[in-house]
Amino acid sequence: MSATLQLEDVTIQFGGLRAVGDLSFGIQPGELVGLIGPNGAGKTTVFNLITGVYTPTAGQIFFNGIKIPGHQPHQITKLGIARTFQNIRLFPSLSVFDNVRTSMVMHQQHGITHALVRGPAYRDEEKLIEAEILDLLNIFDLRGMAHVPCKSLSYGDQRRLEIIRALATKPKLLLLDEPAAGMNPTEKEGLMHLIQFIRDKFDIAILLVEHDMKVVMGICQRIIVIEYGVKIAEGTPADIRTNPRVIAAYLGTDGGGEHA
Repeated sequence: MSATLQLEDVTIQFGGLRAVGDLSFGIQPGELVGLIGPNGAGKTTVFNLITGVYTPTAGQIFFNGIKIPGHQPHQITKLGIARTFQNIRLFPSLSVFDNVRTSMVMHQQHGITHALVRGPAYRDEEKLIEAEILDLLNIFDLRGMAHVPCKSLSYGDQRRLEIIRALATKPKLLLLDEPAAGMNPTEKEGLMHLIQFIRDKFDIAILLVEHDMKVVMGICQRIIVIEYGVKIAEGTPADIRTNPRVIAAYLGTDGGGEHA
């Protein structure tokens, strides 16, 4: 089976600082993988490399066999990679529905001319888009809030909405950047079930950056550990939990901490 995502000896240098060095790993279709490491380890930099925000100084990144470096972020999203962010990046004054609607543009067949004329083809497409959005909101129990300004949602619901908006781009790989940040234990438990549900329901691969070890160890099939931009371990949760180098670098001396 060919990898959905493949990083081969990826390095990025910012002046004299090597933020990521010779990093290699792959993600298979439908796989749920964790990417962990101490603060400043380079996790978000890896996301920025995958999504085209940064271009590697050396090495290569492939998505379904296509070379990613050189593509703009919107082009990479259209290829099938979507992401969320550490800090929620919704449009607070827009409704829940319209926040999701912003992600549907890249797959829209009819452009500005059709929008101005509003002919039958445009209206038919708009009906399909509306149905898709409402279906997504229904799946995540937010349909009743469709026309509410998203700033009125609870923190947990805003996090869910950000994931819904990413899913509206119809990705085959979803990058989740610290989705449990700011959540209470009950919300984190719900998030764990939600991430697994998304993977199975939408048949997509997920790469998860998360500091909460209970979340990572509880749902990831495989975990990649980086320190100072270099991979120091890769394996199952059981492998990582007992790896001496990981314990020393990240988990603490007992290997059982939930936060870093």
